[in-house]
Amino acid sequence: MCRAKKEENNGAAPLRSVSGEVFATFASLLLVALVLMCMLQTGLSCAYFAQERKSALTAVLDGATAMAETYASEGNIVTLPGGDNELVERAKTGFELFNTSSDALVFVADRDGNILMHTGKDVAESAKIPQNLQEEMDSGKDIFLMGTMDDTLHDKYYIAGRRVNLGGSEGYLFAATPVHALAVYIRSILTMLLLSSAVILIVCGILCMVLARRITWPIEQISQAAKRLGGDFTARAPVTGCQELADFATTFNNMAGRLQNIDNSRGQFMGNIAHELRTPMTSIKGFIDGMLDGTIPESEYKHYLGVVSQETGRLARLVQNMLDITKLESGEVKGTPKNYDIWSTVTDVVLSDERRIEDGKIDIQGLGPTGTMVYADPDFIHQVVYNIVDNAIKFTPPDGVIKFDIQQENDMVRVTIENTGDGIAPDALPFVFERFYKEDRSRGLNTRGSGLGLHICKVLITLSGGQIKAESEMGKWCRFTFTLPAGKTE
Repeated sequence: MCRAKKEENNGAAPLRSVSGEVFATFASLLLVALVLMCMLQTGLSCAYFAQERKSALTAVLDGATAMAETYASEGNIVTLPGGDNELVERAKTGFELFNTSSDALVFVADRDGNILMHTGKDVAESAKIPQNLQEEMDSGKDIFLMGTMDDTLHDKYYIAGRRVNLGGSEGYLFAATPVHALAVYIRSILTMLLLSSAVILIVCGILCMVLARRITWPIEQISQAAKRLGGDFTARAPVTGCQELADFATTFNNMAGRLQNIDNSRGQFMGNIAHELRTPMTSIKGFIDGMLDGTIPESEYKHYLGVVSQETGRLARLVQNMLDITKLESGEVKGTPKNYDIWSTVTDVVLSDERRIEDGKIDIQGLGPTGTMVYADPDFIHQVVYNIVDNAIKFTPPDGVIKFDIQQENDMVRVTIENTGDGIAPDALPFVFERFYKEDRSRGLNTRGSGLGLHICKVLITLSGGQIKAESEMGKWCRFTFTLPAGKTE
C-alpha cells in the first residue's frame, strides 16, 4: 500500500491529511505568536528596567547632590590643595551610604573630568570623563546612559550624572548601578514566559487538534464521498459544519445527483437506441430471409421490398436524429439568427405536407400571414414547426382540425399549434420532450416514430432563447406552444 501511494504521488513525500495541515498551521501560528510575544515582552522589560534604573539613579543622584551641597557649604569636599581632609572623609563616608543602601556606585570628577572620589572598585581613577558628556552636563542637563563611559568603569553600568558645586569649585557627580542586574531580571522574566508558553502550547495544541478535527471532518467526508463517486454515483456527503462547508457539501451532492441522472439517462439512452434499432433491423431481416427461403412468394417481392425500404428509411432517420441531437447538445451546431417573418416558415411547412393533409381530410385553420417578425435561425424554427406539424398530422383523425395562432407579447412571440384528437394523458405530459419517449398506450402514437422529434424541438427552442410546452385534454385536443424573441419590423 505504501508503494502504491508513493507511485500515486510520483515519488513525492506522503501528503498530510487536511486535519494535519490545519493543526500544523494553527501550531505554527501559535508558536510564532509566542516567540513574538517573548521578544516583545523582553524588549518592553528592558525598556522598563532601564526606565526604572534611571528613576532610581536619579533619586540617588538627588540625594547625593543634596549631601554634596551640604558639605560644600562647609568647604571643599574633594582632595585638592587647600582642601579639608576631614570634610572629604565625611563626604566619602556619606556617599558610601548610597552604595550600601541602594547598591549604587557614587563617584565625583573635577571640572576637567578627572576622577577625584569614588565609592567602588570598578572606577578607573586614571580615566577621564568624556568631553561630550562634560559639555552636555555643563548645559545644565542630567545624563543617563549604559556602558563603561570610555572605560571610566571596568564593567557595564547604568550611569546618571550632573554638574554640582563641590565647594570652592564646580565638578561632576555620578551614580551608577551594574547592568548584570538586568540579566537577572530578564532571566526571571524569560523563565516565567517559557513556563507559561509551555502550558499554553500544550493546552492550545490539544484544542487545535480538536478544532482541526471538527473543522476538517466535513471535508474528509466530502473527500471520501468523492472517491466513492468514481464507481458509485449514489455516494453523498453529509451536509454539516460551517455555512461554507455545508454549501460545498450541498453543491457536491447536487453534482453527484446530476451525474447519477446522467448515468441513468445514458443507460436508458443505450437501451432505447438498442430497442429502436432492433425493431427495423428485425423487420428488414425477417422480410429478406422470407424472400431468400421462399416463404414470401416472388409475386409479393415488390410489396415487401417497399416495406424494407420504409424500415431502412426509418433507420436512417433515427440515426440522423441521434447525430443531430449529439451535435446540438455538444454545441457543434451554431445558429445564425436573423429577423424574418415566422408566418413564412409555418406556410412553407403546411404547403410541403399538403398531400398528407388532403389525404387525411384535415381542416387547417388560422393560417393567415400577418408579417410577425422573430429573431431566430430560420432552419432551427423550420425543423421545430415541421416536427410539431408532422405529429399533428399523424394523430389528427379524419375531418379533424389543425389550428395555428401567432401572437406578439412584449419582446417575445408566442406560436401555438393545436390539433384535435385523442390528446395526451396528464401523467405523460411532463415527459413528452424526453428522448425516445412515446406514449403508445394513451395516445396511440405512431409506432414508426423514434421519440426524438419533440426532444429536438426543445433543444432548438432553448438554443433560440425561447421556451416550449405541451398541453392537452384527453379525447379532445393537444396543443404545443413555443416562444421566440421578437424581431424588428423592417
